[in-house]
Amino acid sequence: MVLVETRNPLNIGASARAMANFGFRRLHVVKPYDVAYREARSAVGAATLLEAAREFGSVSDAVGDCPLVVGTTSLGHRELHHPLRRLEYGARLIRRSLPGAPVALLFGSEKFGLSNADLSHCHWLMRIPTEPGLSMNLGQAVALCLYELARDPRATHARPEKSKPATAAEAEQITALLMEALEASGYLHPPADASTREKTRRLVRRLSITARDAPILMGMLRQILWKIRPASGPPRDTVEL
Repeated sequence: MVLVETRNPLNIGASARAMANFGFRRLHVVKPYDVAYREARSAVGAATLLEAAREFGSVSDAVGDCPLVVGTTSLGHRELHHPLRRLEYGARLIRRSLPGAPVALLFGSEKFGLSNADLSHCHWLMRIPTEPGLSMNLGQAVALCLYELARDPRATHARPEKSKPATAAEAEQITALLMEALEASGYLHPPADASTREKTRRLVRRLSITARDAPILMGMLRQILWKIRPASGPPRDTVEL
């Protein structure tokens, strides 16, 4: 991560914090405006990383050991002379290069971004697709880029872990307790009693209650019945959530 002529030390601290969160460790700073940036309060959990940051007098020195140098830009009205890639695709290309050699990712100052001289060191540019005329805060932009680099694209295709469904017997127990509660509350009326029971049984099945949740739900219903019918005594079993 190379921050070029950053003006606000809090942005350097926020960038360091994002690096620590996503597992990136090498921070290079080129001609920062504030020499006190190493004490930035925004670097929560990243003080060690910030202390180890290396300062350089030029972009050339900061990226000297990197075979691939990628700049970031918000476009604006500048005429670019580099290939421009969206964040998602650019991050994919960077991930391919990282196992073999270090990659430098450049961010310019908050006010002007990377200059044409800075961009001349880049092989290609990457941008976050913000609304026209708008740009992101430096710390936010760094965090977003690093998230895209750190995330596993395959995770979007991973199926969620399946929960074991409640058995038919458990569903029937829940139905019976629910019917008791409906009777005790006066919800059920004899003319429509059979129809309501059938609808309630179907409703319980449509809820797709899991085996883990079944005893919790039964405990809740027993507690409700005890409150409605206090003479019956407290429920015999309860389940902690």
